[in-house]
Amino acid sequence: MGLDGSLDQESAAPAPALPRRSLFRYNSPLTQVGLIGLVCFCCPGMFNALSGMGAGGQVDPTAANNANTALYTTFAVFGVLGGGIYNVLGPRLTLAAGCSTYVLYAGSFLYYNHYQHQAFAIVAGAILGVGAGLLWAGEGAIMTSYPPRDRKGTYISLFWSIFNMGGVIGGLIPFALNYNRNEAASVNDGTYIGFMCFMTVGALLSFAILPPSKVIRDDGSTCTNVKYSSVSTEAAEILKLFLNWKMLLIVPAAWASNFFYSYQFTNVNGVLFNLRTRGLNNVFYWGAQMLGSVGIGYVLDFSFPSRKVRGYVGILLVALLGTAVWGGGLAHQLTYTREKLPEKLDFKNSHSDYAGPFVLYFSYGLLDAMFQSLVYWVIGSLADDSETLSRYSGFYKGVQSAGAAVAWQIDQHKVSFLGELIINWSLMTVGYPLLLVLVKLAVKDDVKGEEGDKKEVAPSFAH
Repeated sequence: MGLDGSLDQESAAPAPALPRRSLFRYNSPLTQVGLIGLVCFCCPGMFNALSGMGAGGQVDPTAANNANTALYTTFAVFGVLGGGIYNVLGPRLTLAAGCSTYVLYAGSFLYYNHYQHQAFAIVAGAILGVGAGLLWAGEGAIMTSYPPRDRKGTYISLFWSIFNMGGVIGGLIPFALNYNRNEAASVNDGTYIGFMCFMTVGALLSFAILPPSKVIRDDGSTCTNVKYSSVSTEAAEILKLFLNWKMLLIVPAAWASNFFYSYQFTNVNGVLFNLRTRGLNNVFYWGAQMLGSVGIGYVLDFSFPSRKVRGYVGILLVALLGTAVWGGGLAHQLTYTREKLPEKLDFKNSHSDYAGPFVLYFSYGLLDAMFQSLVYWVIGSLADDSETLSRYSGFYKGVQSAGAAVAWQIDQHKVSFLGELIINWSLMTVGYPLLLVLVKLAVKDDVKGEEGDKKEVAPSFAH
């Protein structure tokens, strides 16, 4: 202890020596990233499965479109604020508060199944937007700051795979429970109840996440130079993000990164396939996300010695894949319109007609994971400390959600399917060259002197 009675002794004490292979320690970055993956498996993973059915599992998409607009509007605000809230409250309270709102949202569609009143779904969507902003800001801080600098792509792919397994399992729920259900009907109550059970588990599991000061890498360093912040400090730092040139370069990619969900879920999966086939398609859509995240994670961590070069190669690879996938989507979109809808396909009875649209939908999932994992890797390469990365991640999710809010209303206002596809393709394409500029100007190859090497003790309330 110092002369003034401060915690210098604890702060200066060397971190305990740990064996290099103890990857599965509870306080290791690997375990903690795995845990946040499980939290997102249960909450946003199940939400994705619910949304992926098209119209939230309902026949009429109006309630789901309006609920999603409310959701992403509040998400846009609290996504940006979420990083600051995380820095004040710490991970456990932030994540638990965020996760609890997912249960309410799924319950609102259970209510809608019986009463057909969309007001509850819209209010629940707005509340979920607040919670999602908190959850994803905390998740972004953990996923980008806990891993070692040279393995961020690998840890991001690990998180993305666990998280999207939620979409896979969540897709099996409506597939199994609605296998023999009439196509003109909405999904049954058991589907929503199943989602609510998983989401409740996710909220409880969030209390298992450790704060950065207690997470220790295999070299004995803590994950960040952590010092929990104040409301006034965070307000000032969040405002600075809107003048930060790095964040401004991220804006087009962030805006595009959830914009396409309304088109893909409602106007591809929802329009082309019957009820049980939509559930099956979601299993493969989110499974494709797992494959895509692992593939791009390998490229971004192991393909070349230079981190800049790995960034360039990753961006070019995703750009080429994006061009091919959206080009295939354009070719298929030209075969139907809002005014001339095709006959719905069933995986069991329309094998030859089903194969092409299925591969397209699978490819959309593959591209989504690769694109978002790439953006997260770029964000993670801009800093190492949890405080900064929580703000960056929150800004990314805020802009992303603002784009999604606009996208759901574009669909609600019946813009042509072809118009929606062209908007989506164009927005994603604009993001690639700006990401290249960001990697060139802001990503450094020098990996010496990580911020996490300096250990400070967080106040006890955050532990």
